[in-house]
Parts: sequence; structure tokens; C-alpha cells
Amino acid sequence: MSTVLIAEKHETEKMAMRDAYCATLLKLASEDDKVVVLDSDLMSSMGMVPFLNKYPEKTFNVGVQEANMIGVAAGLSATGLIPFAHTFGPFASRRCYDQIFLSVGYSKLNVRIVGSDPGITAAFNGGTHMPFEDLGILRNIPDITILEPADTVMLQDLLIQTAGMYGLFYIRLLRKNAVKIYEEGSAFEIGKGVTLREGKDVTVISTGIMVKEALDAAEKLAEEGISARVINMFTLKPIDKELIIKSAEETGAIVTAENHNIINALGSAVAEVLGENLPVPLERVGVKDLFGEVGPVSYLRERFELTAEEIVIKAKKAIERKNKR
Repeated sequence: MSTVLIAEKHETEKMAMRDAYCATLLKLASEDDKVVVLDSDLMSSMGMVPFLNKYPEKTFNVGVQEANMIGVAAGLSATGLIPFAHTFGPFASRRCYDQIFLSVGYSKLNVRIVGSDPGITAAFNGGTHMPFEDLGILRNIPDITILEPADTVMLQDLLIQTAGMYGLFYIRLLRKNAVKIYEEGSAFEIGKGVTLREGKDVTVISTGIMVKEALDAAEKLAEEGISARVINMFTLKPIDKELIIKSAEETGAIVTAENHNIINALGSAVAEVLGENLPVPLERVGVKDLFGEVGPVSYLRERFELTAEEIVIKAKKAIERKNKR
């Protein structure tokens, strides 16, 4: 069961997501000897040096060999261990897709893959390190669970949950400081979206860094007399079909907002649900089938139209289409 406490103020968190990741794995490792960490030469970048210092026997640095890392994680899982394998998002997905698909998914093993620096948050690492396609690639794997926590509270809860579950998991991790969305003590149900704000005219379904943009957009729309519902769809797969259909029935118009290519991730998943169950006007905010590039997040947000202003535009368009039906 979920117990969600929504923060009154959505401010930048003091703790970086990577530090929360490390702190949670330290806790998990202290409670279960089966928890191990795999790294591809990113211990410092991922904030995992404290884990290495505390548990050197539980830490495996395979070097810059991500495909091998997944193979090793699969092998460790086969011996009964609980592996968490982390690297940058593009290398955790497109570089080692075959190993994830066959060595873990097809083999029905128990591995958590953590891909960091999603989308524009890769910033100055540039287009080579900017995953706009990781979720779309991995969504094709049967039975995978795909999660994108919005802040440290959600991250910590989801990490603890997955440690006690069995299967293949992909966790999309913002390394730096997120915006606080939830209060301490919140608990989340994997596979169920969180309604952050009620509304009757349009529903904005968001994930990751776009959750704050969706909330800001709802405020802007309210100033114009438009009532927008905001949902944090933190589980991409299995997606919450019931909540999508319910929102389509009650608001009649949907906007998706994601820090990812609009192809084959949140927008596509929602479109599939609507197309098969209750077609209503759908508009998508996301990267429009482009490669990444170098720049500060503020510039990249504008460059790829991942803003509250863009959500407002799309919401009005979806409502206009609804009213013409």
C-alpha cells in the first residue's frame, strides 16, 4: 500500500540523488549480506566511495566494460546474490542491451540496473552521455520493471522495495540534486502512479525532472481558469493503465511530459493505453527525435522544450481538440 505525503514547497533538495543512492545501499548491505554493488569505473561520479570503503568485499569494479558488468551481475545473481549495477544511462542501456536481454531478462535472473544522468541532466558530458532513448530501448524487454524516482524520498523507498523483489529492474537515476516532491515517510506502490494535483479539464502525466514542470504548468493554467490534474507516473513498466483510463474518462484530454525522446517511452506507453481502451486527445512534451548536445541544463531545457511553458501550450491544444470533438 502507498502512503504519499506531498511536500508543501517544491524546493531543490539538499542531498544529491547519488548520495541518497549510496546511503540506501549502505543500509541494505548492513541488513543483508547478499546485497552487492557493481561499478564501471564510476565510484566517485556515482557517489559510491563510502560504500567501497565500508564494504570492499561487496564491491566489484569491472572497469569501463559495461556489457561485461551485466554479465557479471547475472552470474552473481545466479549464485543467490542481489546485485545493483550502475553506470551512465546510455551505457546502462544501448551499450549492453543484448546482455541485459539475454543474460538477465531471458534467463530470469535478479538484477537491478541503475542508469544515471537521464536526458538533459547529462549536461556538459554532452550528446554521447545523454540518454534520450534508454527507457525506449529497455521497455522492449519482457517482464522488466522500469522506474524513474522523482526525488530522494521516492528513490530510497523504491531501492528498498526492489531489494526485496525478484526480477530485472531499471532505475533511472538523477545523480545531482532533485526538486523535493514528497515528504519523508512516503511509501509508493510500484506500478501505480501518484496523483499530485486534481483537475477536471486536462491531465498532465509526468515523470522524473518533468514532475516539477508539470506542477508549475498546472499553476499557470489555473491562473487562466484551466483545471489541470498532475500525475507522477514513476513506473514506466508496468504502467498504471487504470489511472490513465480513469483520467481520460474524467478530464478527456491528456498531456505527457518526459525528459526522453517522445518515441517509445512515457508518451508512447500512454498512447498505447489510450488507443486500446479510450482514445482521447493526447499531446506529448519531450525530446522530438533528436540527438543530445553539450550545455547547461537550463539551456538544454529550453533547447529541447522541456518546460512548464511547453506543457501549458500542449495542454491548451489538447483541450481545444477535445472541445472540437
